[in-house]
Amino acid sequence: MTSVPTPIPSRTQFVLEEIKRRILTGQLTPGQALVETELAAQFGVSKTPVREALKTLAGTGLVVMSQYKGVTVRMVDADMAREVYDVRLLLEPEALKRAVRRGASLDAARDALTRADEAADTAERSLANREFHRALYLPCGNPLLGRMLDEVRDQAALVSAVAWAASPSWEREAGEHREILRLALDGDADGAARALHAHIASFVRRAFPDAGVEAQGEDGPA
Repeated sequence: MTSVPTPIPSRTQFVLEEIKRRILTGQLTPGQALVETELAAQFGVSKTPVREALKTLAGTGLVVMSQYKGVTVRMVDADMAREVYDVRLLLEPEALKRAVRRGASLDAARDALTRADEAADTAERSLANREFHRALYLPCGNPLLGRMLDEVRDQAALVSAVAWAASPSWEREAGEHREILRLALDGDADGAARALHAHIASFVRRAFPDAGVEAQGEDGPA
């Protein structure tokens, strides 16, 4: 039987993913200039795929295009953190609650947690943590809800990268992840949602005290 060759990613897609990886792992820092000619030389491509990749990243909120400053990695401040985490707090616990109630498989979340625990460096652990959260909300049964959370996923990761660079809190978050997954696997939808809400809120409050994120109330996720 003849095997089907694996499609080769386009130059633009390759450049896009590599720039995104560098931003989300802290190799490219907020405010840093992204010069088309320099990036093209680094990746061995023309300026066209670099330009297209940067336009896409601007659309997702990871970079900013300015007539005067050119293209830079988006700055992270308390206002940006509040906007992104407000969306997560409103939608992510609800998505997890729905996933648990419908009996969705959480094997992908368990695998991501294992990869995070075994990660050799912060970049690998960061990517595994992102996959853990996505594996919790994606099987919620509402594709639109999943896509809405995907849209803020990169911006949330940028906030996290900045926070971790200033004050690493990997072990605390790993413990919170394990508790969220335990509750979800036990079928406790409300408990898992409350734990996830507390986890998200406490992280952004620690990293950006001025963000104004509300603590979780007694009635569950806000």
